[in-house]
Amino acid sequence: MKARVYVMLKNGVLDPQGEAVRHALGSLGFDGVEGVRQGKVIELDLAEGSTESTVTEMCEKLLANTVIESYRVELMG
Repeated sequence: MKARVYVMLKNGVLDPQGEAVRHALGSLGFDGVEGVRQGKVIELDLAEGSTESTVTEMCEKLLANTVIESYRVELMG
């Protein structure tokens, strides 16, 4: 079983990497990009029977800094 965790900075938190990407895209001629938010995807291979609540606990304790980041868990059979 696999789980995919999407981690993004919360709205209102400065995203310097996203801003650098937005600037670079503009430099390459992609003028229509008004904002970029950069995040990360973490893919976990889990033992059968693992639960979403276990993955949520992993996020709360290690995978996401819940002060400045939000996350979303997706389980895949």
